Amino acid sequence: MSTPLRTSYPVPVEDLIPAARRLAAELGEVPSQNRLMKHLRVGKDKARAVHATLIDERTDDRPETYLHSVPDPDATTTTTATTDTASDDAAERIPQVTPPADLVPAADAVPVEPVPAVADAGGISPAVEASTDTTPETGDEMRPLRSWPVLMLALPAFVAVWSGWVGLGELTGFGVVHPLPGIADGFTINSAITLPIGVETYAAFALRVWLSGRVPVKARRFAKTSALAALALGALGQVAYHLLEAAGVTRAPWQITTVVACLPVAVLGMGAALAHLIHTRENGSH
Repeated sequence: MSTPLRTSYPVPVEDLIPAARRLAAELGEVPSQNRLMKHLRVGKDKARAVHATLIDERTDDRPETYLHSVPDPDATTTTTATTDTASDDAAERIPQVTPPADLVPAADAVPVEPVPAVADAGGISPAVEASTDTTPETGDEMRPLRSWPVLMLALPAFVAVWSGWVGLGELTGFGVVHPLPGIADGFTINSAITLPIGVETYAAFALRVWLSGRVPVKARRFAKTSALAALALGALGQVAYHLLEAAGVTRAPWQITTVVACLPVAVLGMGAALAHLIHTRENGSH
């Protein structure tokens, strides 16, 4: 882009022509008077004179063109012209030509800024520019929903799930153990509580990872699959306990015992894998 002409004394119009020509070459058209005033840093009279000179030069370089009257925007027909040697039926249809903007005489030009949008033939004006307002809405629409109802819903579910898993654990061999023999012989713990803590906690955690949308794709896919699997196992565990309890069974069948005994190990593996995938980028590097 050419640099605006900077002078500290009046410059004749002839000396302004080269700079105006360079500007016209860069724009690909004759600049407006306002553009010339700004670029050449001259007054309205000199800008008008330079503009008229550029128009004259552009007109001299163009081939001779015969212009017809400007058509009405709503008109859909074209005028026809006949030659001296052709009949009316074989007359050649000559389309109407709209005079180019750069051929308008300089005296008729008005030094105003160009209109940002002009109505088309159908009377519909295009948008001046696309909206760039990407600021998120604020107010009541953006306030997060309160989560305390979830706690109210989770309380009875926690009681039922906890008792069901502990009861099923006792039917499958889980019970009171001494985890620290020789260190704290009096310390005991019921290993049946590992079932609700492990299975249900992992299901809730994987469900949150899946729905958060802030983890890599692989982690989200794994979280979805494992969360649904953990919820299904939790439901089957509750069903198995209540069926055994209703039937008065004091010792679960070996098939159920096998599945329940593997749950802590399975939960540990899924939790470790999900934690690894969460901190792994898409390209596989850490």
